[in-house]
Amino acid sequence: MSGWKFVKHRTATEGAVWRSADGLFYRRTGGDGLRAEAEFQQLAAGLGYPVPEVVGTGSEDGGYFFVERAIGDTSLHEKALADAGLDGRVSHQVISTAAAVASKLLRAQTRHPLPATPWFEKAAFAAEVFEENPDFDTPRVHQAVKHALDRLARLPMVHGHLDYGLPNILQAGVIDWQHHGPVPLGYDVYPALDIVAFKGGGRGYDITPEQRGAYTAALDGTTAPLIGQRVSEHLGDFLLVKCFFFLALMRPTDPARPDKHLKWQYRRALFTMGLDQYESTGTIDTGTFPALERFAAEHR
Repeated sequence: MSGWKFVKHRTATEGAVWRSADGLFYRRTGGDGLRAEAEFQQLAAGLGYPVPEVVGTGSEDGGYFFVERAIGDTSLHEKALADAGLDGRVSHQVISTAAAVASKLLRAQTRHPLPATPWFEKAAFAAEVFEENPDFDTPRVHQAVKHALDRLARLPMVHGHLDYGLPNILQAGVIDWQHHGPVPLGYDVYPALDIVAFKGGGRGYDITPEQRGAYTAALDGTTAPLIGQRVSEHLGDFLLVKCFFFLALMRPTDPARPDKHLKWQYRRALFTMGLDQYESTGTIDTGTFPALERFAAEHR
């Protein structure tokens, strides 16, 4: 690994990320799962997805690695943090760049639809959510999920990222495809700004309703001519699935970690709020989600 500088450990998977001395390449290391990620990223590049080019792969020290060409060194999450540090607001440039990258991805996805295939269980970590929260494994919840999936069946299925958000978006494309899988068109990109609210203020910035509206309108400007409908009509359906995703694997096992228990209860509260709103209005307004700090104060 001489000549490579450590960047970070990978989250939600084993391995690490390294940068070449000249900054032109990144090296990702890990286990067998990394091989599938590299193969998918090569496939996605061939389909015109805005992803880094994989320029080398191999095995080393019982693990696997691949090398990709750099497409930038600052994520939109880092840019949003820098903006918030200046005046407390995320800049228009971050929102417009997010919309531009999302539109590139949407156009590539639309050109290469997939056959209809099950996707919810993987995208939502539904089995894990119900195992950790058996009180949510009810006819009411399953009926809401069925309603959302029936609606989403109207959209084309495409190759998706499954963990899409500002930390994975750079000006020239999208990185970190380890969770890839089939999704309805728009599932990745439409909720990208809304998911900040699930972090409870821990991102260091907020996205305003006006910014979310401008972003969604820009994406509709891409999808409406492509498939003849505004995919924003399904944002509530997407966000119901995200309520599952952000609750998965949250139940703590260590009783000596009250902070972990608080965060689990917080995500459970967001799940319930999202479900109530979805049943009532067909959509979910993440702008009404309380910050974790406020939730903690009210439930201390």
